Amino acid sequence: MTNVTKSDAAEIPALSATIQDYLSLIYVMERDQEPVVGSRLAELLGVTPPTVTNTLKRMTRDGLLSMDKDGTHLTESGWAAARVVMRRHMLTEWMMIKTLPWSKLHNEAHHLEHAISAMTETALMEQLGHPKTCPHGNPLPGCEEAVATWIPLTEIAVGERVIIRRIHELAEENAPLLSYLEAKGIMPGVKATVSEVLPFNQTIAIEIAGQSVTLGNAAARYIFAEMTTPG
Repeated sequence: MTNVTKSDAAEIPALSATIQDYLSLIYVMERDQEPVVGSRLAELLGVTPPTVTNTLKRMTRDGLLSMDKDGTHLTESGWAAARVVMRRHMLTEWMMIKTLPWSKLHNEAHHLEHAISAMTETALMEQLGHPKTCPHGNPLPGCEEAVATWIPLTEIAVGERVIIRRIHELAEENAPLLSYLEAKGIMPGVKATVSEVLPFNQTIAIEIAGQSVTLGNAAARYIFAEMTTPG
């Protein structure tokens, strides 16, 4: 059976594309136990902080968020809706995997995900064999254990051999970065070796497919890998 529930499916039709975008980003932040900060949302969404403030207030009014001294958090209804948004986004990426370059999937899915119905979602889950991750290696809602043992490149020592497994959702928001990673072959399933770590300039170099690629820690911390040699 798929992970579509009646309560999930009921939440989506009344929500605008903008609200769905906010839900997906807040979902990722909360899932990763990061504080939901307005300035960060503004940066990721490409809008002004006042716009974010007004939207968060509207979402609170509509019962999707709670905002108090403990911070901004999704309510039960917010979580249910966010899970649907994320799942449909990821299924849309898989639907287009043979049609578009890997680095283009996220942005294109972003445009199409809002039109996916509960019936289509169920059909896609069945057709795709109930995937646990998206093409970038991020977990579908409820499948977080599938990625739990993968660690950021920034936490891997020189000389370690790894398999690239995941490009974090927040890195997916950076289209030029995704294009660069695809051009260099840094994609899920690819083997690599950490060849250099330079703390003084915050970079890490990896050997991949016979070439050396240097990444800044700001990007490398969003690239997760599976160890193939003892840590």
